[in-house]
Amino acid sequence: MDASMLVPLFLNDPFSARAEAFLSLRKPVAMVSDFAAAEFSSVLNRRVRTRESSEDEVRAAFQAFDRWTETIAQSIECQPADVRQADRFLRRLDLPLRAPDAIHIAMAQRLDAELATFDTKTVASAKALGVAVAPA
Repeated sequence: MDASMLVPLFLNDPFSARAEAFLSLRKPVAMVSDFAAAEFSSVLNRRVRTRESSEDEVRAAFQAFDRWTETIAQSIECQPADVRQADRFLRRLDLPLRAPDAIHIAMAQRLDAELATFDTKTVASAKALGVAVAPA
């Protein structure tokens, strides 16, 4: 799962209903990497700075996220090989990828897992690279 899927699960967001439906209807094994957790924290930090969310809302979201990742989600570590593979993806020049998205795709590829994202460019790139994408 990338941040576009994680943030709506823990903060009110236009994608919240879709994210909740994804988890409840599919009952997937949710894998969250340390990289995705850092990306999640970055998005929440930005939401406080831009005043989209209050500090109290974000602190509550952090607590809920931490509980969820400790009890429900499977923690995955980003490996140096994932970063090297992401670099290869980015050097292709034919995909509309940013480094974080390329890293998520590389991890999903290594784990032979479906990538869960709401980012349409990431979906298209993952499919072009032969990486399965969870229907969200």
